[in-house]
Amino acid sequence: MLLYVTLGSNDLERAGAFYDRTLATLGLKRRKEDEVEIGYGAEGDFRSRLWVVTPFNREAATIGNGSMVALEAGSRAAVDAFYAAALANGGTDEGAPGLRPFHPNFYAAYVRDPDGNKLSAVCERPE
Repeated sequence: MLLYVTLGSNDLERAGAFYDRTLATLGLKRRKEDEVEIGYGAEGDFRSRLWVVTPFNREAATIGNGSMVALEAGSRAAVDAFYAAALANGGTDEGAPGLRPFHPNFYAAYVRDPDGNKLSAVCERPE
């Protein structure tokens, strides 16, 4: 359903350092970049599906209240690693890794990036 997602940043260099380390835990890597955006994608996917960008209108990036990007994790260990990497690289806690009440195997962690964008890593597989 989704083609790609963009998240605004006021410091693309700082954001890139955060996302490089944090998304690597989910098998995603920096695929493209220029002076206004950085694109991340999975190995074998010809597209970047997550973009961290300087807003097109050149205004300050702001967070969306109620907005969140949830990223698929292949295992609960990957969710744990995502959470640890996010916190170690300037992110903040929004919910430690654990099972959530959405269904019996919904294991997730929630963080905010250095610009305040909310992210989640989710594994829906049984342990």
